[in-house]
Parts: sequence; C-alpha cells; structure tokens
Amino acid sequence: MAYVASHSAARPSIREYVANLVASVKEANARRAVYVKTLNELRSLSDRDLADLGIARLQIEDIALQAAYAK
Repeated sequence: MAYVASHSAARPSIREYVANLVASVKEANARRAVYVKTLNELRSLSDRDLADLGIARLQIEDIALQAAYAK
C-alpha cells in the first residue's frame, strides 16, 4: 500500500497579506527616515567636527547606511 503525504502550507488571508505589506512599508519608511536624518546631521558638521569624531567626509554615507540598515 502506498501513502501520499500532502502538506499544503496555510496561505495567509488577504487581510494578513495587506497587514504584512503595510508593516513592511512602515518599517522601510522608518529606516529611510533614520538614514536621511543621520546623513543630514553628519553632512551639516564641519570638517573639524568630523575630524574630532574620527570620521572622514567620504564615510558619511556608509555610516548613515549602517545606522539605518545594519542589524
């Protein structure tokens, strides 16, 4: 006798799908806001202030990306 095991994963309802989509968009917007805020604050510093912090002007975008998207 042969047995066939069929497991179908429960698919999320449309309500759950939309809720997950909205949550993802909110998270992306929050991360983008952190990136933009960090970028603007660091760009507003003088070269001397950046040097005091040990940051080269070329590092600003990398630091902002890390602040917003690093885990």
